[in-house]
Amino acid sequence: MGEGKDNVSSLMGTRRLADAVRAAKIAAAHRSDVVVDIREADRARLEILAEEMQSVADEIPPGDDRFDFTISGGPQPRFWVDGTAHVSMARDRRTYRFARETRLGRIMLGESGDIAVIADRVTDYVAERIVERDKAFADSDGLGVRVLDRGAKRAEPAAPIQARPAQAPSGAGFAVALSWLMIGMVIGAGTLYAIASMRGFSLN
Repeated sequence: MGEGKDNVSSLMGTRRLADAVRAAKIAAAHRSDVVVDIREADRARLEILAEEMQSVADEIPPGDDRFDFTISGGPQPRFWVDGTAHVSMARDRRTYRFARETRLGRIMLGESGDIAVIADRVTDYVAERIVERDKAFADSDGLGVRVLDRGAKRAEPAAPIQARPAQAPSGAGFAVALSWLMIGMVIGAGTLYAIASMRGFSLN
């Protein structure tokens, strides 16, 4: 009699465990469905934002590959603007959060339940990135520096004309001057000799 009761109680306990396992599986499946539903709801809201930003994406220059404008999958879908900035949904599933990942951590660039506000923030961000790139190109090509240098050269006054210093006589000029000096000495000596001769003749 005691063995029968033990068998009955063991069977009832097994059935209770099976029921509990079944209930746990149902609850897990329900939670999974909820997570999937939440993820799909977040993705649907981000797709609405992507449609709102399509006109901005179409105006990006063809050669500019910095911007993505794509929605990633995973447990938390995100609308990626570029490699660091993205829009995701907050825990209330109604608020858009525009953030950027940096070396110092995540920076919030905007948060609102109004999709128009977030679309404007994303548009301003894209415009700032384009201006930053244009400035970087302008600084790297050196065009502004060359223009300034040309203006400075045009504004410089003409250098005053300086008188050339007297050049020393060359070798040929020195020889000519020496020749004339010797000729003068010979003529002078001849003249003195002639005068002396005349005086001597007169004395005789």
